[in-house]
Amino acid sequence: MTVDEYDDLIRDPSDFWLRTYLPRVLGTLAPMRLFQPFTNITENIHVGQFMPLAMPQVQEMLQKMLEAGKEYQKALRLMGQGGGMMFRGFAGFFGAFAKAPFDTLGDTLRGTRGIMFDMFRRPEKLLKALDVIADLTIASILKSPNIERMTLVTYPLHKGADGWMSHKQFETFYWPSLKKVMNAFINEGLVQTLFAEGSFNTRLEYINEFPKGAVSWYFDRTDMARAKQELGKNCCIQGNVPTSLIVTGTPAEVKEYCRKLIEVCGKGGGFILSAGAMPDNPKLENLRAMMAAVREYGVYRK
Repeated sequence: MTVDEYDDLIRDPSDFWLRTYLPRVLGTLAPMRLFQPFTNITENIHVGQFMPLAMPQVQEMLQKMLEAGKEYQKALRLMGQGGGMMFRGFAGFFGAFAKAPFDTLGDTLRGTRGIMFDMFRRPEKLLKALDVIADLTIASILKSPNIERMTLVTYPLHKGADGWMSHKQFETFYWPSLKKVMNAFINEGLVQTLFAEGSFNTRLEYINEFPKGAVSWYFDRTDMARAKQELGKNCCIQGNVPTSLIVTGTPAEVKEYCRKLIEVCGKGGGFILSAGAMPDNPKLENLRAMMAAVREYGVYRK
């Protein structure tokens, strides 16, 4: 997304995605540029609107989309096997998926470099776009056909971590639009799980603004003693067992780390022991050591 396309995104985000951004990043969808804006339709039958359907390149695009749909059906059948676990009594871990509006704009549309410049060069346009994306994020989940079965919304947080931006920038650009999204879902009874990638030590004072039991913070490298102190009365906290330890450490080291973490964070409840992130190729014996630590140190006895 270029700088001069902010107005297009703000004015009509659906048209921007369908006829500008997706054709640019997905070559197969390039013929979408041949259509007029679908939001310009004024009648049930609009011949000019659908004239591109007669073009060979559009027909080829639609055929490829049909082939992609068949592959997606195969994937859904495999995914359905895992989804059936919830009907057997196993709670879902992730639920619906959402992102902080700043991350949505910065991860793909503008890129990290672009959005960092935008905070200084065009802050008002950036804030308008973030508000539009927040509304889209809310609608995408609350209007989902599966909303009646949803209980959780999970967010991976990317650019709000320590070191990405100043306190003032976090207060201005990152937190307000994310909080708007979260509050909309909390008002609908959905529990929020936020995966705070990196460390959030300098953000702890901001992120405890929600009703008790509404939010679970999943920390990667945050100081868990401080997190428990700042958030423990209102929020569930989880995570922080280093992936490096799970991959390279010994079972004894893993168990000892988990013991200390449980002693600090487990008091009074509201703590889930888990890795700080998803490790590649963890040692099975270290995962068993984590489970053993929970059984030995994490049981609340009367």
